[in-house]
Amino acid sequence: MSENRRPKLSDNFVSGSRPIHRKRVIIIMAAATILFAVLILRTAWHQIIKGEELSRAALEQQTSDNTVRAKRGKIYDRNYKVLASNTSVETISIDPKNLRTSLEKVSLSVQTFADDIAGILELDSQDVANKVNKQSSFEYIKKKVDKDKADEVRTYLEQKKVSGVSFVDDVKRYYPYNNLASHVIGFVGDDNQGLEGIESVFDNQLSGIPGRVVSTRDTAGIESGNDYESYIEAQDGCSVVLTIDEVIQSYVEKHLEQARISNKLEEGAAAIVMDVNTGEVLAMATKPDYDLNAPFEITEAIEEKNPNIKEELKSLNGMEYVTKFNQAIQTVRRNKAVVDSYEPGSTFKSVVASTSLETGSCTLSDSFNCGGSVQVGPHLIHCANRSGHGHQTFAEAVQNSCNPAFISIGQKIGRTEFLKNIRAFGFFEETGIELPGETAGVGFVESNFTEVDLATSSFGQSITVTPLQMITAVSAIANGGTLYKPHLVKEIVNSDNIVIEKKEPEKVRQVISEETSRTMCSILESVVSKGGGKNAYIAGYRIAGKTGTSEKIPRGNGNYVASFIGFAPADDPKVACLVILDQPADDMPYYGGVIAAPVVKNILEETLQYIGVEPKYNEDEKKFVEVEVPDVSGKSVEEAQKVFKEAGFEIRTKGTGKVITDQIPKAHTRLTTGSTVVVYLDGTEISRNITIPDVKNMSASEAAATIVSSGLNARVKGVSGSGTAVCSAQNPAAGTIVEPGTVVTLDFSYSEVGAD
Repeated sequence: MSENRRPKLSDNFVSGSRPIHRKRVIIIMAAATILFAVLILRTAWHQIIKGEELSRAALEQQTSDNTVRAKRGKIYDRNYKVLASNTSVETISIDPKNLRTSLEKVSLSVQTFADDIAGILELDSQDVANKVNKQSSFEYIKKKVDKDKADEVRTYLEQKKVSGVSFVDDVKRYYPYNNLASHVIGFVGDDNQGLEGIESVFDNQLSGIPGRVVSTRDTAGIESGNDYESYIEAQDGCSVVLTIDEVIQSYVEKHLEQARISNKLEEGAAAIVMDVNTGEVLAMATKPDYDLNAPFEITEAIEEKNPNIKEELKSLNGMEYVTKFNQAIQTVRRNKAVVDSYEPGSTFKSVVASTSLETGSCTLSDSFNCGGSVQVGPHLIHCANRSGHGHQTFAEAVQNSCNPAFISIGQKIGRTEFLKNIRAFGFFEETGIELPGETAGVGFVESNFTEVDLATSSFGQSITVTPLQMITAVSAIANGGTLYKPHLVKEIVNSDNIVIEKKEPEKVRQVISEETSRTMCSILESVVSKGGGKNAYIAGYRIAGKTGTSEKIPRGNGNYVASFIGFAPADDPKVACLVILDQPADDMPYYGGVIAAPVVKNILEETLQYIGVEPKYNEDEKKFVEVEVPDVSGKSVEEAQKVFKEAGFEIRTKGTGKVITDQIPKAHTRLTTGSTVVVYLDGTEISRNITIPDVKNMSASEAAATIVSSGLNARVKGVSGSGTAVCSAQNPAAGTIVEPGTVVTLDFSYSEVGAD
């Protein structure tokens, strides 16, 4: 019976099992309590502390927010010619993993692909290969790729059946005139942010405001399509209208580059053309310059100044590369017209002379005696003319650019008035022009302005100025005595070309009276007609100007800055031009009157004709008067003879036909009266059979006679009628074979114009 007894539940437990069971229950309950507390705290953390951030993340998951790029505004010249605009390009990128898979499928190696793509896009093939082999999901191959190159890549990918390459539309800044006004306009970086020049200073106005497209998505991040899309339109950038005139700028750059090359300038050149009545800069150039479409290219000009720079850069990396590259690139990046200061030399005498007349320190009746040098304190200061100029009037002292005379003029003004008036002309402080990096120049304060400093400053040494300051001051002398703030920006217009900001001429102060201005215009005109500025003479135009030559510090090194500043017409000034030629080679002339004045002459002649200033010839100049050649095509010889006689031209015939079919020079060419026009009769072809003779270094009459006797026509430039000028240049060049009647332009200059 005991064997059939039902076992009791308690029989399954050993002694002490009840306490163990109770302990388990307590542990489980404690763990549950802790877990619940953690969940409460976690929930509180997310709702209270992280609530805003998580809500924002949820919103981002449920919406897509894409930036819409704004179009960058344009840069125009004063006549709305486009100097900077935008062109459509593409950015090419890859998904390395997908691309490698695709290459494997078509049995194309990574290196072969890299070589092919690098060849199209002008990249380093190893760099491309490295990007393809990266363990990433995205790599740029090249940004700002021109459409034609992008299409080449597309064609290649289609032919090879390769995927994993993406194309995205983009824009690139484009400069249609390449190097023109590069130091003024500046350029942008890869992100379209202005880096230099006007592009940098007006970056905020040009950039515009990006737009946005916001679309809703479901909680999985998929566009829902049936909710909403918010579009915030981009605001395109405003455009900047410059005071620069593209035509005048091209004149300046052409002649400045010729001067840089012909005078073997070791430190480059700068030039400015200014409207004297407004302070508007019509042209500003520095040579050498650079291509705005390739601003980081190592050019020939950079290599000339930095031999073997390309090889040296290849051996560097990191900050060493950046430092060396930036040093080299400054060869073409520095805007000498604004950033560099120099000792102005004798061009500064125009300001000193004006100050002396305005303060009453000197009058036109004052006279000066120059024996070739003058003692100032312990120093013997020489005149450029060591033999001395002898007795001179005030005007003659300016014409002769006499240092002893100007030391006396400075002493008459006195230290206090000298510094006060020089500063009034705007020297030793920034002008505030709309360009980065402007310098103020270096002068004196009265407490350290010694007797010797006054003497040397009076003829333009021991102080430094910028070219911009110099032309601004002389413009005030020319315009009646008003100093204007120089400026480069005329207007700012919105994307609809509506003017939203107009820059009016800004008067700074009256520095001299109108009477003093008129007197100085007359004196400075005599510098060109009689004195050291003869090489700036232009028949029919009254040119006023002043030469300048200064020896660079340290003295005695044989390095000079040659300059000339001129304005015209002297009796009604409209434009001024300053040219700086920095450090001609040792074997070249270095006086401003010899090498800088002809450059100003050429710039002013073309500029005055362009802006419509009619020449006015005196009796001595009438032989230089040019008239337009009539068109006699289709006329008989008898009719042509009558037309040419009335116009003041001779006629020479070629052929035996009855009707004129062509003529040399062509119709509407301008020639001096008395020149010969060669006409060709029907059945006669124009033939080149005359070799232009070499007339360089001949006098004006001899050179012209030689050209005419060869069956050609001569156009004479740069002869003032006084002194002995010689032919310094001819165009076309000697040895060129041309048609009979071709016009040969002969440029004359005076090699002995006196030192300055």
